[in-house]
Amino acid sequence: MTEANQKQLGNTLWAIADQLRGAMDADDFRDYMLSFLFLRYLSDNYETAAKKELGKDYPDVGGDTRKVPLALWYAGNVDDIPAFEKQMRRKVHYVIQPAHLWNSIANLARTQNAELLNTLQAGFKYIETESFESTFQGLFSEIDLGSPKLGKTYSDRNAKLCTIIQKIAEGLAEFSTDIDALGDAYEYLIGQFAAGSGKKAGEFYTPQQISSVLSGIVTLDSQEPKTGTKKRLDSVLDFACGSGSLLLNVRKKMAGADGKSGGTIGKIYGQEKNITTYNLARMNMLLHGVKDTEFEIFHGDTLTNEWDRMREQNPAKKPGFDAVVANPPFSYRWDPTDALADDVRFKSHGLAPKSAADFAFLLHGFHFLKDEGVMAIILPHGVLFRGGAEERIRTKLLKDGHIDTVIGLPANLFYSTGIPVCILVLKKCKKPDDVLFINAAEHFVKGKRQNQLSKEHIDRIVDTYQFRKEAPRYARRVDMAEIEKNDFNLNISRYISTAVGEEEIDLEAVHAELGRLEQNIKTARDKHNAFLGELGLPPLP
Repeated sequence: MTEANQKQLGNTLWAIADQLRGAMDADDFRDYMLSFLFLRYLSDNYETAAKKELGKDYPDVGGDTRKVPLALWYAGNVDDIPAFEKQMRRKVHYVIQPAHLWNSIANLARTQNAELLNTLQAGFKYIETESFESTFQGLFSEIDLGSPKLGKTYSDRNAKLCTIIQKIAEGLAEFSTDIDALGDAYEYLIGQFAAGSGKKAGEFYTPQQISSVLSGIVTLDSQEPKTGTKKRLDSVLDFACGSGSLLLNVRKKMAGADGKSGGTIGKIYGQEKNITTYNLARMNMLLHGVKDTEFEIFHGDTLTNEWDRMREQNPAKKPGFDAVVANPPFSYRWDPTDALADDVRFKSHGLAPKSAADFAFLLHGFHFLKDEGVMAIILPHGVLFRGGAEERIRTKLLKDGHIDTVIGLPANLFYSTGIPVCILVLKKCKKPDDVLFINAAEHFVKGKRQNQLSKEHIDRIVDTYQFRKEAPRYARRVDMAEIEKNDFNLNISRYISTAVGEEEIDLEAVHAELGRLEQNIKTARDKHNAFLGELGLPPLP
């Protein structure tokens, strides 16, 4: 599917969402819309696998969408159903009953069938509870089909769902619905809903342009130094993963431009506290063709470290990640208990203050980074210069040689806040005894609502990071002695001047140019007066 068609599909689905949600809050309608799109993907994937499994026994309906091939097979092969479903659980790790497949649901919507709502509820529950793998458990838990926001009565809610699903089915029918197309449409809709969500957008969405910077940085270190070809990242972690777009961007960057050449990722790990967003992330992974065995998303609090995987005490078994990326909540207020003071993640650096958990998030991710790994995290500028506990943490990180690069980004890049942010790149075993500062704050494309980073802007940041290039008013390598003189303050303006000096004026050249202009004026006046004389008109003075 071409990029133009992908965008058109996204626009079509967004127009449907915008038209149908009415007075419903955009965040609520988002969950319905994306869940139906996901059901379409699960159904397509399941039917493709079923066709392969059944071979010549798979019914041919001649492209008639009103008929569901699997429903016909079920009706004629009742005794074979248990063995078939056992095989499907083994191969695709989930089962969808024929009545719950997208085409069956779409047919109920098209005919305004009164049983659509009940059927849909039963379908969601069946997928969640009858799946072989835990990846699908609770996947639709936040989709309330009985919500009064859909309508006051069952009949009203059923009619609303019929309309929504029918329009989505009609919109999708115009396009190819391969995995990439549906995945891109899902990402597009998340971005569009984020644009209308204001501050809430920060809970689930990192703009693609910023994701591209972070993913470009952490995948660079996976390249072979001589050939530049991508190797393998055994594991990537985002401990505040939102809808998973940042993790998917890392995966896409590793795969290369064509999605085939380049490197691979062994497994993707994400953690998300918000249950709705956690479900979005799992759907997003599957919609982008990430197998359920290739990712693990955990629902729980990162700061209190609720994930058992991360609480392993045996050093030999302690989880470690090749790359860590994150866009955690900015200056999040938290409650650092006395017990956390002895937590292995914070013990050597200290606890972040109650007023801002920025460094708590950073230290969490850094603790689980492999010695040869790289971490890129988005944080507010305050972490670069604030005093107190944050100054102590920052100073120790610098003295231990863990802060590799500081990147200042433009203001107003996020839907959720207009403040400028920075990217900190950290390594446990970095080689150069300096810190690279990149001031990209003035390099952006101004937009109506949000500023944008162009491909050229993104490439310049990543290229400057990769080769540690220095450029006037843009990038500079600063040794630790200078940083120490500045009391370990990392405010970018202390190290990179953005002031443009006044251009020196060459008075002799200016004088010569004025003389030339005066001579040109005199010549032109004389010529003009000659014409006036021929016409018998008085000359110009």
